[in-house]
Amino acid sequence: MAKGWRVVLVAALAFAVTASGEWIYGGHWGSPGSGIGQFYYPYGVAVAPNGNVYVAEKDNHRIQYFGTTGSYIGQWGSPGTGNGQFVNPKGVAVAPGGDVYVCDSFNDRIQYFTATGSFLGKWGNSGNGDGQFNRPAGLTITPAGVVYVADQDNHRIQYFTAAGSFLGKWGSPGSGNGQFQNPFSVGVTPAADAVYVSEDNDRIQYFTATGSYLGRWGSLGSGTGQFNAPRGVAVASGGDVYVADTENDRVQYFTADGSFLGAWGSEGSANGQFYSPTGLCFGNTGYRIYVTDAGNHRIQYFNWVTTAIVPASLGRVKALFK
Repeated sequence: MAKGWRVVLVAALAFAVTASGEWIYGGHWGSPGSGIGQFYYPYGVAVAPNGNVYVAEKDNHRIQYFGTTGSYIGQWGSPGTGNGQFVNPKGVAVAPGGDVYVCDSFNDRIQYFTATGSFLGKWGNSGNGDGQFNRPAGLTITPAGVVYVADQDNHRIQYFTAAGSFLGKWGSPGSGNGQFQNPFSVGVTPAADAVYVSEDNDRIQYFTATGSYLGRWGSLGSGTGQFNAPRGVAVASGGDVYVADTENDRVQYFTADGSFLGAWGSEGSANGQFYSPTGLCFGNTGYRIYVTDAGNHRIQYFNWVTTAIVPASLGRVKALFK
């Protein structure tokens, strides 16, 4: 065979080797308790632009924050109704500028703070009117500063400016398209052109930025693409959707329209196992994902490790050059 043809074939082979990968356990931190770096039912997790990790602790009524691998940095909060106090905070999100937003669930309000916990403002009170809440559970913030809130027991999504001015809402109780049963978490694409919502109808629904229904997937069960009480939702930079499948003790991930891509986790307390995972978010590089392992009172993180897939025919082609 002519040397020139060898070059062409080798080049074709190079393009035939495709990149793939998987999520591998990277580490964890936390143990049951109320001390520094301990947790009592951590629910929400968010990562700041500088990589710091913020955790909303439902039953310790506080926010703690850490370095990228769990080194303790600081905390704020105590039980109560005053500014900077919480009753069962669940969701936490970090704005592009670094301010931290918290779903103060049983106080029916949103509070927001500087990156180190200095109080900046709040909005909301108990009720079902515009800007009121009934146990808000999860929230997210777009790059433009729009805040979406899962208003859990009002069975709807509300959205606001970064300072809390009401912009709109959608949803009502039920199981039809665009209806909700206790929406828990909300995730937004990087372009803010699709909003994903987990709910107790054991499904994910997604919408335009203003709430027009686009689609859904999921049903009750433990099979591929099924859920049992899904909680946290996070959208990757490329548009894939990750879900904390809480009562199935696993994380599942999908394409933007719900095609199954993969899953990991099982019930237990070993590395990579979960007991009621509730929240998840990506690190600031996109190659790490953090999960609140609520029932194990810890945070686990996983790293994306790429692998090379070589076609089985490669060996036969190599034989041509012997």
